Amino acid sequence: MLRLDLHRLIADFRRDRRASVMLIFSLLLIPILFAAGMGVDYATAARKRSKLNAAADSAALAAVTPSAMALSDANAQAAAQAMFTSLASQVTGLQADSLKSTVTIGVDKNNPLVRVATVTFSASSLVSFGGIIGHSTIAIGGSSTASASLPPNIDFYLLLDDSPSMGIAATSAGITTMVNNTSKQGGCAFGCHESNPAADNLGNPGGIDNYQLARNLGVTLRIDLLNTATQNLMTQAQTTEGQTGATYRMAIYTFDYAFNNIQPLTSNLTTAQTAASNIQMPIVYDNNYLTKTQQTSGAKTAGWNDTDTDFSTAMSGINAAMPNPGGGTSASGDSPQEVLFIVTDGVEDALVGGSRVQALMDTSWCTTVKNRGIRIAVLYTEYLPLPTNSWYNTYIAPFQPNIGSNMQNCASPGLYTAVTTDGDISQALNNLFLTAIAQSSHLTN
Repeated sequence: MLRLDLHRLIADFRRDRRASVMLIFSLLLIPILFAAGMGVDYATAARKRSKLNAAADSAALAAVTPSAMALSDANAQAAAQAMFTSLASQVTGLQADSLKSTVTIGVDKNNPLVRVATVTFSASSLVSFGGIIGHSTIAIGGSSTASASLPPNIDFYLLLDDSPSMGIAATSAGITTMVNNTSKQGGCAFGCHESNPAADNLGNPGGIDNYQLARNLGVTLRIDLLNTATQNLMTQAQTTEGQTGATYRMAIYTFDYAFNNIQPLTSNLTTAQTAASNIQMPIVYDNNYLTKTQQTSGAKTAGWNDTDTDFSTAMSGINAAMPNPGGGTSASGDSPQEVLFIVTDGVEDALVGGSRVQALMDTSWCTTVKNRGIRIAVLYTEYLPLPTNSWYNTYIAPFQPNIGSNMQNCASPGLYTAVTTDGDISQALNNLFLTAIAQSSHLTN
């Protein structure tokens, strides 16, 4: 009897599960708490890593800002490193002396004009629960890369139209003033520069030419604006050079019936600015004959008069003056990039085969230059329609609407602008210059 009761008690005990939940919970409580704690530790470490990533992003970008691009690689690297260190020091909860970082500055292997800045970091995040199993930290790390185009070294060649057509008054008011004061000529808006104006019976006070008349009347001519714009461009180039760290050299040429060297290629932009102040229209004898001999030797029948805008001579000359361009880096053996600036009203007026030809500029020369890897920037000073002038109506009006589009075809993409009467030639020329050297920076990953 007793033995049967013992067997039953043992069997009942084996079947009894009423305390098992508590027993199992007690056994699992420690790993559950540990897992929850480690989750908090990992979430905290992720937040610290996010803050360090943000610091790395800022530091990488700091090495490729426009101002930083003017610095040497070493100085840009030091600035980026200092920024990362400063921002990272604000992140708390890292093991002492565990934060390590490196900043590398180099160039893109596919484009030596692209600076690449990379910031890499590693650190140890302190934990609250990991120590239970002998892990007091969680390793975190990351990197950020930014790149930007290095400003290339560029040689700028200026080809400036100084022909008599640039003697037109620069503003609507100036045109009106000139026309109102040249009634004996039928109203002339041009301040032509002549050494023997008496031969043309201009009717101006004191027998002066229209150029001096414009000066006496206080009228600004387009050639004056071109002169000022070219000088201002040198100031803009000096300022930009200081901001970017690139080297810009300038050469200044003018063209009329000839190709004229005003300033050979120079890195001294102050010297170039002084040379630009000497830009002026050619002085003709009378009625745009270049010399008295031409006027008296039958040159009129040969078509010499007024043929003072020879694009073929100008483009042939400038093409020969420009060597083959390089990549614009400062690497040994490399040479500057090249940009040709053309400022003109776009009308050819030249002696071709013994006859005077007035036509659109032949843009085949532009193609020749661009095929050499030289960009062309064109500032078109709009050829002003003169509907009351019979010469204009006969020879220029038929193609005048196409001058702008023809000059745009000459220009490289994005490097064309037009300035109408009353427009700001100086600002337009500066904008073209800035467009030619434009750059940007961005995060790459």
